[in-house]
Amino acid sequence: MSISLPREIQRLHDLAHNVWWSWTPQARELFEQFDPALWRLTHHNPIKQLQEASPDHLKALSRNALFLRQYEATVKAYDDYMSATDHWFGKNFPQLQQLVIAYFSAEFGLHISVPIYSGGLGILAGDHLKEASDLGIPIVGMGFMYSHAYFRQVVNPDGWQEAVYEPFDRSASPIRPALNPAGAQAKIQITIDSRTVTCLVWQVQVGRVKLYLLDTDTPENNPADRELSARLYGGDHTTRLAQEFLLGVGGVRALRALGVSPGVWHANEGHPAFMVLERLRELVKKGQSLSQAQDLVKASTVFTTHTPVPAGHDKFHADLIRSQFSGYWEGLGLTFAEFMALGKHPGYSENEFHMTALAIGLSSSVNGVSREHARVSRAMFADLWPDLPENRIPIKAVTNGIHIPTWIAPEMNQLYCKYLGPAWRDHCDDSALWQRVLEIPDQELWEIRQSLKHKLLNIIRLRSRSGWMRGSLEAIQVLANGALFEPYPLTIGFCRRFATYKRATLIFRDVDRLRALLLNRWRPVQLVFAGKAHPADHPGRQLIHEVYQFAKSHGFAGHIAFVEDYDMHVAKFLVRGVDVWLNNPRPPLEASGTSGQKAALNGVPNLSGLDGWWKEGYDGSNGWSIPLPSHPLEEEDSDTQDAEALYTLLEKEVIPLYYERDTDGVPHGWIKIIKNSIKTIVPYFNTQRMLKDYTTEAYVPSCPDEYQMQDQEDVA
Repeated sequence: MSISLPREIQRLHDLAHNVWWSWTPQARELFEQFDPALWRLTHHNPIKQLQEASPDHLKALSRNALFLRQYEATVKAYDDYMSATDHWFGKNFPQLQQLVIAYFSAEFGLHISVPIYSGGLGILAGDHLKEASDLGIPIVGMGFMYSHAYFRQVVNPDGWQEAVYEPFDRSASPIRPALNPAGAQAKIQITIDSRTVTCLVWQVQVGRVKLYLLDTDTPENNPADRELSARLYGGDHTTRLAQEFLLGVGGVRALRALGVSPGVWHANEGHPAFMVLERLRELVKKGQSLSQAQDLVKASTVFTTHTPVPAGHDKFHADLIRSQFSGYWEGLGLTFAEFMALGKHPGYSENEFHMTALAIGLSSSVNGVSREHARVSRAMFADLWPDLPENRIPIKAVTNGIHIPTWIAPEMNQLYCKYLGPAWRDHCDDSALWQRVLEIPDQELWEIRQSLKHKLLNIIRLRSRSGWMRGSLEAIQVLANGALFEPYPLTIGFCRRFATYKRATLIFRDVDRLRALLLNRWRPVQLVFAGKAHPADHPGRQLIHEVYQFAKSHGFAGHIAFVEDYDMHVAKFLVRGVDVWLNNPRPPLEASGTSGQKAALNGVPNLSGLDGWWKEGYDGSNGWSIPLPSHPLEEEDSDTQDAEALYTLLEKEVIPLYYERDTDGVPHGWIKIIKNSIKTIVPYFNTQRMLKDYTTEAYVPSCPDEYQMQDQEDVA
């Protein structure tokens, strides 16, 4: 849908079509001032806002002097940002002016108006691109244009998750055709199982960074192939292999069609690993031997693994590979057996092609996403290095972080501007800067924390009320969704993907003990849950069902809520509004997890097991930890011990500290935990530090010599 704007405010179109607005307070304020009610009703989607605004309203804004001043200042800030060359990368690596880094991922979480993500992997990838833009790192992203996105979660009155797939309105999102050098929309063709499949290429502008998206929903394809890019993580093994072939092989061809020539290639998890095969094929076709091609590809490839569970790494049977790759191995000068060997993992059958083994074997830089995850990965993939001791296996750690401008509450941003200085976001990885948090008055910080809690409760009630008005929620569901929540009680949040190892129901292990905690007359507690289970994950769906039964139970008097359809929009209210962020995965199965980092940024302390990022983030003063067992335990015994530790922490430390108030009504001991959490967690667990680590430890070392644009004097 085209948007006709008055000349005076015409560049609102440019601002709305660059996701930069979503993490820039000045731009967000501009669109909120455009129409506060419409801003709320469109879930903060400026494109939809412009589409639904009346011509009279647009004309009035074009004559509003106050709005025009704000508009002109925002446009100038945008232009300055987009044209800047004095960013971190430009200052530190001026010799790499021509470098392009290709970042491949199966999902990207940018904003709810671009619903091509499911959870943590996608959110991390989206944050990666945003920070690359802020730092000036020359990245392009490659992913999928999912026409039906990930599913919308509906929980029925019996507490069972139902997956609803709906096509999203692409015209109301910042997705536009990606143009080739001739000015037409880029299009590629790829052979899958002897069929020719056509892919269109779309583009999302993420600040200075371009994200390209592959789309098979085009009339040239048969109905089954049009569905290949329809759903994220949908379909059977055959569909999954076809999607990964499209992402890896098709992604390389799409960049070529766009005239983009990356010097470094980064595979985010094993899904896009086939990109190394396509690059091998290109080099062999140009006359390189396979050995030479392997050396060149390996030297310029970076691989990040996110999964500490062996079953989470994709592998495909030889029969499926033979069918879908029909003839491809011949372009590499290989027999089928030699081709299969590229994906061989010694711990599995020779008839299985292991995606992570392929990626590791052809990458010069391999990393896990936390120190603990790197340790687990070295043990998991030790068979790939049979001659090396485990501690020398070259899988390092680049611990995940969060994109601070995306996840910070406006109130906390204003607080940090006041006490850390207006330019604090440019130096958010400077630990010395964060010592100033101790100077924030307790009363002021506490009032902001209470305000954010009220916002969370308002959004919970609004969603419940809307569901009731639409007739989609029964009365018991309205209560289960949190309609009875109040601002006074300590509110604990457990919001993440519902997988069994995350143990969402651990806190229900002793129901009577939990009831005594929640319904304490003087020190009440509330629990809010949110999260999706993959539609095919029946144990995960069972966990949601169990939590929902407790949320509906009269015996808990509305002190437990399950907020359905967890997405980026509601996540922001949750990570900002609860009092404690609970995470109790079964160690060592949490790769990193970043939701607790978002909570800490907003003054919410963590209560977590010592796994993932928390194992390196916890220092004894900045939250609470469920201790690791002194010796390995069976799952049942581990759950019993961890539940006991969790109850004890809540009873003896967390709840008493929250309710310990001085005469001013402020829990100063609690505020001390909050301040310690902020000053120790925020400066390290952010994408500014993370992207600098990737650049110095992976991207620059992997950069081919021809990209080193040195002066002639330097060469001499």
